[in-house]
Amino acid sequence: MTAVSHEVDLLIVGAGPTGLFAAYYAGFRGLSVAVVDALPEPGGQVTAMYPEKMIFDVAGFPEVRGRDLVAALVKQAGQYDPDYLLGRPATEMSDVDGGLLVGVGGGEAVRAGAVLVTAGIGEFTPRPLPVGGDWVGRGVVHFIPELSVHSGHDVVVVGGGDSAFDWALALHPVARSVTLVHRRTRFRAHSGLVGKVEDLGVPLITPAEVAEIRGDDTGVREVEVELGDGQRRVLPAQTVVAALGFTADLGPIEEWGLALEKRAILVDSTMRTSRSRVYAAGDVAAYPGKVKLIATGFGEAATAVNNIAVELNPGAHLFPGHSSNMG
Repeated sequence: MTAVSHEVDLLIVGAGPTGLFAAYYAGFRGLSVAVVDALPEPGGQVTAMYPEKMIFDVAGFPEVRGRDLVAALVKQAGQYDPDYLLGRPATEMSDVDGGLLVGVGGGEAVRAGAVLVTAGIGEFTPRPLPVGGDWVGRGVVHFIPELSVHSGHDVVVVGGGDSAFDWALALHPVARSVTLVHRRTRFRAHSGLVGKVEDLGVPLITPAEVAEIRGDDTGVREVEVELGDGQRRVLPAQTVVAALGFTADLGPIEEWGLALEKRAILVDSTMRTSRSRVYAAGDVAAYPGKVKLIATGFGEAATAVNNIAVELNPGAHLFPGHSSNMG
């Protein structure tokens, strides 16, 4: 690390929903904040993977579109003017007098009193379809930033998890047709989500695997699937959504000397990690009974920030009072 580009009370590593809420809450607690993320825009996985999908587990919202949730969180945090260091991954971390020094790429570093890791699943790479690699970007997609691009298309969604069924729900109103293909008869997706897709009349072809993807110079035109009994079926398709999950790792964070379990950071009830002045919240944090929801991350962010405020200023109160009383 070379030049110190920022000096703040708290450096938040990860600009997803949990990190954005933490930036707001840290500002509310009177802390100066910088937020670093390898992605070029705030929002983390939500922005990169499913900005158009509806999210159903945020308290107070029967449903909220991913991009709208991120915009609201950015606006909320903006009340306290956090510094955003986007498109720059956090790299190495070292102890300095009274704090931590974290590299943020490009030869710069942030000096912070404490670090809160809200990196979600870390750096993620979509799992590819076994066939059709040549069609990626020409009809085969892993994420859908804009639903309207697929308006009027015949869409084949491949996968059996929540993401596959989320995409089927999101695309159904704009596509000409949506068909879901999965290699097993049972799905990993939540049963309520599966029921919603079934109620829409979306064909669920199982057990089946994509055998071949064909098209022309304009892109994908059809998908041939092999059924469990060996028969084959051809489906029209201009869009194939490969929703097969992804691989992920924490990147340089794994070298920070933190106690890890299955690529997650172990924390205690205050969200403190095994390293002094380093906390974690959201999907990246692990403890017994953990439930990975956006709503959970919001609560963990507030818990972490309140405990960080006391660690940085032992005279501060752990509970600052309700924000509704601060107007």
